Amino acid sequence: MTSCLSQEVACSLTGVKVIFLPFHSCSGWISALVSCSLSVTVFITHTLLLCLLALGSRISPPVIRYHLSQLFENDRHFSHLSNLEKEMAFRTEMGLYYSYYKTIIEAPSFLNGLHMVMNDNLTEYPLVINTLKRFNLYPEVVLASWYRMYTGVMGYFGIPTKMCWSINRGEGLTPVDSCEGMGDPAYFYVACVFLLNGLMMSLFCGYGAYLSGSRLGGIITTLCFFFNHGESTRVMWTPPLRESFAYPFLVLQMLLLTYILRTAMVALGISNLCFMLPWQFAQFVLLTQVASLFASYILGYLAAAKMQSILVTHMITLGVCFILMFGNSMLLTSFYASSLVSIWFCVPVSLPMFASFFLLQVMQGLAWVGSTVLLKFLLSTILGASDDAHISGLIKSKFTSYNDFHTLMYTCAAEFDFMELEVLLYFLCAFLSVLIRSVEHVCLQLVYHSLQLVAFAVLAILIMRLKLFLTPHMCIMASLICSRQLFSWIGEKFKHQVTVVVIMAIMAVQGVANLQAQWAIIGEFSNLPQEELLDWIQDNTRPNAVFAGAMPTMASVKLSTGRPIVNHPHYEDAGLRDRTKLVYSMYSRMSGETVKKNLMKLGVDFFVLEDSWCTRRTRPGCSMPEIWDIEDPQNVGKIPLCTHMSRNSRPHFTTVFSNDIYKVLKVPKVTKDLR
Repeated sequence: MTSCLSQEVACSLTGVKVIFLPFHSCSGWISALVSCSLSVTVFITHTLLLCLLALGSRISPPVIRYHLSQLFENDRHFSHLSNLEKEMAFRTEMGLYYSYYKTIIEAPSFLNGLHMVMNDNLTEYPLVINTLKRFNLYPEVVLASWYRMYTGVMGYFGIPTKMCWSINRGEGLTPVDSCEGMGDPAYFYVACVFLLNGLMMSLFCGYGAYLSGSRLGGIITTLCFFFNHGESTRVMWTPPLRESFAYPFLVLQMLLLTYILRTAMVALGISNLCFMLPWQFAQFVLLTQVASLFASYILGYLAAAKMQSILVTHMITLGVCFILMFGNSMLLTSFYASSLVSIWFCVPVSLPMFASFFLLQVMQGLAWVGSTVLLKFLLSTILGASDDAHISGLIKSKFTSYNDFHTLMYTCAAEFDFMELEVLLYFLCAFLSVLIRSVEHVCLQLVYHSLQLVAFAVLAILIMRLKLFLTPHMCIMASLICSRQLFSWIGEKFKHQVTVVVIMAIMAVQGVANLQAQWAIIGEFSNLPQEELLDWIQDNTRPNAVFAGAMPTMASVKLSTGRPIVNHPHYEDAGLRDRTKLVYSMYSRMSGETVKKNLMKLGVDFFVLEDSWCTRRTRPGCSMPEIWDIEDPQNVGKIPLCTHMSRNSRPHFTTVFSNDIYKVLKVPKVTKDLR
């Protein structure tokens, strides 16, 4: 089936020529507006827009990288932090991921470092785990290899790669050494992340231009992304997160899919693989994609042979990813894998004749949903895999009153709540405005992207954090206002272009305000209590001393001190969730003796207690003691153990360090009867 949208569109990788190709004469545009007797307000707004487009002409990957790095610098004053402070700035799972990059670059050789992360006994002591299999660490492996090659080559030629200076922190604090430049490990790491996401903007530009059939569509997509930058990405605040590496490849994959719906499949498979390897949640996004494609097939827009070709590409990619992830069972037992098999049997090359085409559509849809769910749970049972069981619990909690310890650990966080109503209404208005006049021009590409947008909207509505996918895809769909095929009813081409420019000018009012709000964020990272804690651990504990505590803090302990830990923030493993539950019993209402035995069985030497975890309450029912009340109803009403420990840790533990935030409790050695 041929596309109703023009395919003869290209977008410059630099982003410079694209901006100005539709505008052969700026003065001509202004003269046209004046001659049409537009109001002075519109004239001024249009002039402002042209200035913004002139600024936008510099949106090339290096400039986008600068934009992201400047926001990151403004927020944390990263260039003036010591190595320890830079590591502390990578909180929670960011610090965990970065620690493996640090391990590889500090190892005697790259292969030695790779062996260390594949045979790690520090992350879930005393277990030895393959972190490359468990944590999607291929980005860190690649960046560490690049860093070692870069510093090796620069060192060979005697070229300096960083500049260091001493920072006087004042307030009686000791000065620290700070370094900036590609020779600094942390600087190299974040610079590569920002450059990758800068390259992504070239893809956005090409995507919008290709989908709309107009270069002006590329401009619309790019401007929409920047005007809604804070709602579209978190990369400028959280560079090490998996989405920072994976999402650019999803954009590439969807652009290739749009084109590949009528051509070869190899590039689609490669982009699939690059998207899946860095991120454990890629499978859920690809599930929505194959669902959207299957819906397009059911509606009669996608041929059966083409659907099967796409399925084969996804299956091969999944198999390769399974091998490269050293047999990670979470991939084979995912809804995504089961969906691929189910759709394969639901898509015969020649469909039988039914009395009702609508009945056939309903039967195929129900068969897909039922067989996918059945196959997923059958595979999980056969393989004994329960690593993604918490996802099923999370989905169940969204539609019922179901709650358990692991579910509440997610739903009590604001980013896992339902999306706010005003954002939902905004989505509905934007979606309807694109499609309301395009019914007679429906084609395969438009149907797929519309269904994909609906799928992303459902994800975002259920879990607000996932608007990461919705907002950028809305920006891509916004490019369709430049499509002559969809909006020829506006009038001749010139009138259509003027309408688009006016819309962009109106968008610029709030868009510029959003950008100014981001640019105005000025901060400086400082966490003296945690710095004191890490320094104390480094100076006063044995290198093999085992620590337990809140997941974010444990990531920092492993990264900055190299001490073994028993729990960490990567929650997508059934065994780790059980370990964390035992560790977090410190914040329950259980007896001190019970919690002490739990920690002794895990081999913990020191527990890092944080009073804030005992008292913090994001909403009713979401403090740690209240979460434990669901699991431990027999102790409801008692004073939480962490409250007792903050006052006096004896007789069960011994306090060996404390400051305003942290208290380190020494756990007694395990006795023979406990062994």
